[in-house]
Amino acid sequence: MKKVITYGTYDLLHEGHVNLLKRAKALGDYLIVGVTNDNFDRERGKLNVKNNVLERVEAVKALNIADQIIIEDYVGQKIDDIQKYGVDIFTVGSDWVGHFDYLKEFCDVVYLPRTEGISSTMLREKEQKFVKVGVVGVGRIGKRFVSECQYVSGIEVEAAFDTDQPRLKKYTEDNKKIKRCTSIEELISMVDAVYVATPHLTHYAYCKSAIQQKKHVICETPFVLNEEQAIELYSLAKENNVVLLEANKTAHCPAFNHLMVMIKSGVIGKVVDVEASLSKLLEDKTLREFDPEQAGGSMYELGSYPLLPILKLMGTNYSNITIYSRIENDIDTYTKGILHYPNAACSFKLGLGIKTEGNLIISGTKGYAYVPAPWWKTDYFELRYEDQNMNKKFFYKWDGEGLRYEIQEFISCILNERYSSARLSQKESITMAKIMEQFTKRENFVEI
Repeated sequence: MKKVITYGTYDLLHEGHVNLLKRAKALGDYLIVGVTNDNFDRERGKLNVKNNVLERVEAVKALNIADQIIIEDYVGQKIDDIQKYGVDIFTVGSDWVGHFDYLKEFCDVVYLPRTEGISSTMLREKEQKFVKVGVVGVGRIGKRFVSECQYVSGIEVEAAFDTDQPRLKKYTEDNKKIKRCTSIEELISMVDAVYVATPHLTHYAYCKSAIQQKKHVICETPFVLNEEQAIELYSLAKENNVVLLEANKTAHCPAFNHLMVMIKSGVIGKVVDVEASLSKLLEDKTLREFDPEQAGGSMYELGSYPLLPILKLMGTNYSNITIYSRIENDIDTYTKGILHYPNAACSFKLGLGIKTEGNLIISGTKGYAYVPAPWWKTDYFELRYEDQNMNKKFFYKWDGEGLRYEIQEFISCILNERYSSARLSQKESITMAKIMEQFTKRENFVEI
């Protein structure tokens, strides 16, 4: 029996896919089709795939051409599959000519002609709806937003606004397709959605203005520093049928989400402790991060990141929190928090000008997960056990600044009329704001 194997995303299954699969089947007696999984597609920069892996597998299966369908999960799997299944021929479309010649060491490689005039990319472009977005705040993060948008389908940055007019002028000169707005009202009137990347204390007003005009909003983390404001804004978004998303890049990182799913599935048993730390050594003390008038300090600046894995794994119903901080020039240069749960105790450490390890450790009754620094840009983690032979290592790819993942989720929510994201739920976002407020009020607080 001559076995043939081919791979593809098979998104928006079309005539070209069918023709290619028929040609592949004609090369032998048994056809194996590898369908790329969602995480693997994202790692390869494919953020515009419309159908998820289960939908794509079912579509290929319904053609009744493949004898066997497998999932492609990782780089290098093709060699493993060829050896595992005893494959005689590897085949793929002619647009990949030469790319897979390295497989000739293991089997014959055949590049098949593709059907002219049709592709998934063309179909996506034909039916693609675009969300016009305005950027509010063109500082460090606002600059990264535009460059990251080019990797996501369905978004066009139309306009920008900033109270710093010279900075805004330079921003629009560097990005000539973006219109410079003289007021937030002008920007809101021009777009479908707003990206808020201004200093923390301005988030509430800008988000509220946009939502009241029925505009979708993605707001940089921390969303707001007050529980009541968070509840009000999410309620207002619901009333106006718009998406409101907190832009925590770690929450939308593929590797971090995979880790959370694995931990929740019980791979390390019952979780009893989560330890997360994050710190930055910034030399320029004139930055906003060190200004108490602009909500500077480690808690406001960094706190939402280590709170994320704690709240996702342990939930929002903690018993209490104790916060310890070192205060210098009216900001906290170091903060440690301990969250008490009925059957667990979790902690986070933050530093601006004080350095910590910067790792994430999740302890369970069967083993523990270890994510090295910088864990908030998760691209690698380990599951470790008493029997070291059971240890597993997981490698991923962190693309660019990481903003493309949150942008993709935001656009997906809008186009699919999905008004909340499981990656960072509204309840979790509100709880973060509640904890920030506790810090502001110095409740259950110890200065060290």
